Amino acid sequence: MTLAQHLAAYSEWRGELSTALANFSGWLVENELTDAQTDRRISQLLDKLREDRLHVAFVAEFSRGKSELINAIFFADYGNRILPSTAGRTTMCPTELMFDASKAPSIELLPIECRESNTSISEYKRFPDEWTVLPLDTASAGSMQEALRHVGEVIRVDRKVAEGLGFTIVDGDTAVFRVDHDGSVEIPRWRHAIINFPHPLLQQGLVILDTPGLNAIGTEPELTLSLLPNAHAVLFILAADTGVTQSDLTVWRDHIGSAGRRKKGRIVVLNKIDSLWDELKSVQEIDAEVARQVDSCAWTLDLPESQIFPVSAQKALLAKINDDQPLLARSRLLELERALTDELIPAKQEIVRDNTDSEFSDCYLRTRSLLDSRLLGLREQLVELTELRGKNKGVVEYMMGKVRLEKEEFETGLQRYYAVRSVFSQLTNKLFAHLGLDSLRLLTNSTREAMVAATFSKTLSTAMAQFFASARGNLRRSHAEVTEIMTMMEVIYKKFSVEHGLKLGTPIAFSLRRYETEIDRLDQWCDTHINTMFQLLTHEKSQLTQRFFEEVTVQVRKTFEHANRDAESWLKAIMAPMEIQIREHHIQLKRRLESIKRIHQATDTLEERIEELVHVENNLLSQMKVLTEIGNGVRDVLQQTVSIEEVRSAA
Repeated sequence: MTLAQHLAAYSEWRGELSTALANFSGWLVENELTDAQTDRRISQLLDKLREDRLHVAFVAEFSRGKSELINAIFFADYGNRILPSTAGRTTMCPTELMFDASKAPSIELLPIECRESNTSISEYKRFPDEWTVLPLDTASAGSMQEALRHVGEVIRVDRKVAEGLGFTIVDGDTAVFRVDHDGSVEIPRWRHAIINFPHPLLQQGLVILDTPGLNAIGTEPELTLSLLPNAHAVLFILAADTGVTQSDLTVWRDHIGSAGRRKKGRIVVLNKIDSLWDELKSVQEIDAEVARQVDSCAWTLDLPESQIFPVSAQKALLAKINDDQPLLARSRLLELERALTDELIPAKQEIVRDNTDSEFSDCYLRTRSLLDSRLLGLREQLVELTELRGKNKGVVEYMMGKVRLEKEEFETGLQRYYAVRSVFSQLTNKLFAHLGLDSLRLLTNSTREAMVAATFSKTLSTAMAQFFASARGNLRRSHAEVTEIMTMMEVIYKKFSVEHGLKLGTPIAFSLRRYETEIDRLDQWCDTHINTMFQLLTHEKSQLTQRFFEEVTVQVRKTFEHANRDAESWLKAIMAPMEIQIREHHIQLKRRLESIKRIHQATDTLEERIEELVHVENNLLSQMKVLTEIGNGVRDVLQQTVSIEEVRSAA
C-alpha cells in the first residue's frame, strides 16, 4: 500500500529484467553468436538498469514543513526524525539523499566558496577532493540527526563577497539574507550536500532532492536548468495557514509550473492542515475550511484541485511512529502517498520498459537474422549435396562452377558495399561537422567574443539569441544528414536483400527531436532569467556574460554531448547488420564451394558430408529454439506491470 512497498516491487522487476538480459548475453557468448556492437549494447542496458534512479524533488520556501514531510513519507520507520525539522530554516543548501554502495555512509559538503569558479555542481561531483566528507553513524538516529544539522550551517561574510558568490542582497526587501549593522551578511556555508545513507528505499534507487527555497533556487541555476526538470516527481509544498504567498508564487511560476514545462509528476502539497484543527469547530467545518484553501490554491496556481493534497506531515509522522491509524487517516498523508505511487512508479517503469525493449529487440533480431542466414546457407548446401547423389563427376564440376560464379558475383557486389561504406563515412563526417562538439565550441567562442565586445544591451541580447539560433541551425542540418544516411541505408538494405538473399529488415530510425526540444527549453529559460530587459538594465555586462556561460552554455553543451553519443551508437547500429550479414554470407559461399571441391576430389564421401551438415542443422534449430525461449522470457518480464493492486493486496 505504501510507496516503499511499490518501489520494492519495481526494484524487484528491474532485477528480474537485469537477470534475463544477463542470461541472454551469457548465452550469446557461450554459443559464439555475439559481436562487439551487440556486447556493448547489452552491457550498456545492464549498466543503465544497475544505475537506474528515481528522483523525487521537494521544493518549498522555508518554514513550510518540507523536511518533516520527507521524514513522514520515507523515514518514519526509524521511530524518530532523520532530517532536522525545527522552526526556521533547517536546510540551507540543496541536499541529495541517495545511496552509493561504493562509499561509506557519509555527508559530502561542497563549500560555498567554490561558486567563485565557473564550475557546475555536476562537474564538482567528479572531483571528490573538493568536498568536505563527514562520517554518518546510521546505527543511531540521534547521531544522524546531529550530523545532518550541518546542512543548515551558515557563515557571515562581507556584503560584496556575498554578492560575488551570487546572492542577491536587496536592502529592505528580503528577510533571508539580511545585511547586519557592520555590513556583513549571513549566507549558507555549503553550496551542495550529498547524504549517502543505506536506507532500504535509497538502496533500491530512490534519490530525494531537498531544496531550500527561492534564494537557493535563484542562485543555483543547475537546480532549475537540470535537477528539477529531470526529476520524476516534484512536490511543491505550501503552508495551509498562509496559502500561496508571493514568494511561493514566484517559485511556482518561474521554476515549476511555468508554460512549456512538463506537468506530469508535479504535485502541490498543502501542509500543516493541523493548524486549522480547531476544537471549537466541527469536523465538517474544518473540512470545509481545508477545502476552501485547496480551492484558493488551485485558482492561484491555475491547477485542478485533484493535483493539490492537503496533509499534516507532523501528525502523519507522529501517527506512523505510534501506529495511530485514526491520526494517520486524519493527517491525509495516505492520499498523497497513493497519488505519488500511482503516478510515479508506472511512469518510471514505462520509460525503462520502452528503452530496454527497443535495444533488446534490435539485438535479438540481429541474432535471429544471423541464425536464419546460417540455416539458409546450410540448407542450400544440403540441397546441392543431396542432388549430387548418384551423379557423375561432370555434374559435380558443374555445381562447383555454379557456386564459384555465385561467389564471384557476390564479391563483385562487395565493391558496391565498399562504395557505400565510403559514402557512409563522408555523410558521417558531415553529420558531426554540424552536431559535433568542435562546431559548438566555435559557436561558444564567437558568442563570447560578441558579448564581451558589446557596447549596448541590444547587442548583448542579440548575441544570446543568435547563439540559440545557430545551435538550432546545427541541429536542423544534422537532421538533414541523418535523413540522407537513413535513405541511403534503406536503399542498400533492399538491394542486398533482393540480389543476395540477405535478411536485413529495416534500418533503425533516429531522431534529434528530443535535443531540439531541450534547446528550446534552455532558450526559454534564458529569455526569462538572463536575456530580459530588467536584467540587461540592472546588471553589468560582465555579470550577465558570466552567468550566460556558467549557466546556459554548460547545459547546451551537455545536450550536444548526449546527442553525439546517441548519434554514434545509431551509426554503429545501422551499419552492423549489413557487416554481419555480408560476412556470414561470404563465409557460407566459401563453405559451399569447399564442400563440393572436397567431394569432387574424393577427400570426403558425399554421405559423410551430408550427415555432418544435418548434425549442424539440428544444432542451429536447437539454438533458434533456445533463442526464441530467451526472447519470450525477456518480453514476459518487460510486459509485467508493477501492479498497484497486487502490492496492496500483498501488504
